[in-house]
Amino acid sequence: MVYAIVKAGGRQEKVAVGDVVVVDRLAAKAGSTIELPALLLVDGEKVTTDAQDLAKVSVTAEVVRDEKGPKIDILKYKNKTGYRVRKGHRQKLTRLKVTGIN
Repeated sequence: MVYAIVKAGGRQEKVAVGDVVVVDRLAAKAGSTIELPALLLVDGEKVTTDAQDLAKVSVTAEVVRDEKGPKIDILKYKNKTGYRVRKGHRQKLTRLKVTGIN
């Protein structure tokens, strides 16, 4: 089994060919191909962590679509002062499908 640990959207993700990964929003159109930097590669029993060997490894992924995460409600309240603030947030995300590890 071949898989890699890649840096994507400020986090590290474990990916294999065919996996669908959701990362922070990337500046890429749907259908375009991007390359993710590999931090570790596992090919059966062989584990590669050397920076020079990982520079030769390319993990390609196709952008499936842009989407938004779940809504988060932020409520602030202070007793006896009339202070009440209600805010919301939805994180912008990108869905990727891993197409190859070479």
